[in-house]
Amino acid sequence: MKNQTKTNNLAGTIILGVTGSIAAYKALEITSRFRQKNFSVVVVMTEAAKKFVKPLSFETISQNPVASELFPKKREKELLHIGLAELADLVLIAPATANVIGKIANGIADDLLTSVVMATKAPILIAPAMNAGMWQNPIVQENIVKLKQLGYYFLEPEKGWLACGKEGQGRLVEPSKIVDEALALLLNKKDLAGKKVLITAGRTEEAIDPVRYISNRSSGKMGYAFAEVAQNRGAKVTLISGASSVTPPANIKIVWTKTTEEMRQAVFNLLPQADALIMSAAVADYRPKLSKDTKIKREEKKLVIELEPTSDIIKEAVSKKKKNTVVIGFALETENHLKNAKRKLKEKGMDLVVVNDISAFEGENSKVTLLSSSGEVEELPELPKKEVATKILDKLLKLFEGKEKL
Repeated sequence: MKNQTKTNNLAGTIILGVTGSIAAYKALEITSRFRQKNFSVVVVMTEAAKKFVKPLSFETISQNPVASELFPKKREKELLHIGLAELADLVLIAPATANVIGKIANGIADDLLTSVVMATKAPILIAPAMNAGMWQNPIVQENIVKLKQLGYYFLEPEKGWLACGKEGQGRLVEPSKIVDEALALLLNKKDLAGKKVLITAGRTEEAIDPVRYISNRSSGKMGYAFAEVAQNRGAKVTLISGASSVTPPANIKIVWTKTTEEMRQAVFNLLPQADALIMSAAVADYRPKLSKDTKIKREEKKLVIELEPTSDIIKEAVSKKKKNTVVIGFALETENHLKNAKRKLKEKGMDLVVVNDISAFEGENSKVTLLSSSGEVEELPELPKKEVATKILDKLLKLFEGKEKL
């Protein structure tokens, strides 16, 4: 495109793909936010997107022509999609429909946007928006997993009121969060490069019999967020995961465990090489003293299950770790949050404890307080789990610096 050359006075160039979703109007705010941060924005619209928002609106805000035709009548010297692909510092598709995700996942490049995606070497961030039923469709989810494995970045839609008049997951992430995530990718901080980070996630399950078990409601979302953010920041991540209700992050080494004892063994096998241990898994505190080999029948008049404590993995880890290994744990409380967390911090010898409550188990956001062994207390506002992970990893960097001075 004419007049679309990289200049030193701009922070960079964003190719913003807008597809045929009712949320297309939110891309206007995304464009504006990038312009305020001194980025050049070139909007690439699909034909369906133009049914929802007129190109003139984007041209007015971006101060650039909108591109939409793969073979425009006014031909320029270079092919349009190649020029845009090379111009991009980042390709952002927001909102992204199930249709465009499916086309990209299957190598279809039949319009300008998908052709740019196919040709670019820039990072690609996709923010889907669609009906909840479409989002939950296994074909859509399979396409997303495939793209994540190929190195594409995703911002999963939020739960809320949808255009169809129902509530569910499918709502486009707020523009401010999309821009923040895009900027993080552009900055591409690799401040954890060279560090080996061991992370536990999910929940453990303790068998009562071959059918039943004792467990908890942990989803695994927080631990998976840690793994993804730490890897993006350059860390070599190993994830030890118990049961989880969400898809694990792509391209991360995962050790699957079931019971507390299996998780314990995995932690101690890998701990000697770790620079940091983040114990975000919800580990069962008790297990049945005796586990039946056969299913307990309902006909039994009375069932008494005697429980015994499981291993305290984090306390044992502190006693066995290397001198400079940082240990971060979690304290999930229903009452006396800070008092109980301070006691755990001292008794177990952790470097940092993250205090949250039971609402963090299944929600998309978390509100936590950070207590460090040096006595610092920092209360964070309610944030998406990835942002919480980012804040805690910022703390981890400071803890590394402190250990190096010892």
